[in-house]
Amino acid sequence: MAPRVCSIADALDAVGERWSLLVVRELGFDVRRFKDIQINTGAPRETLALRLRKLEDAGVIERRRYSDRPPRDEYLLTDAGRALLPVLGALREWGEHYATPLRTPPA
Repeated sequence: MAPRVCSIADALDAVGERWSLLVVRELGFDVRRFKDIQINTGAPRETLALRLRKLEDAGVIERRRYSDRPPRDEYLLTDAGRALLPVLGALREWGEHYATPLRTPPA
């Protein structure tokens, strides 16, 4: 028997990995440069580079050159990437309700 054809599985293949979703989150907050995305997500440099490439190949983000000397790129959400923002919002709400432990306020 063959596995069930499933759009959820297909979506997870494209974006269903921690660092990928955190990259989309950062781009949704208008954080566009590699170093800033790396700092805000905590992703290892090599992992982040691979995820950015995968998201670009999947049509979720696009890369745009903002400096030629030295060559520097920034990343932007495509229409497909922007369509993920409500999904991330729902995931955040779920996490706040079910996954994030109660935090005690600072003294």
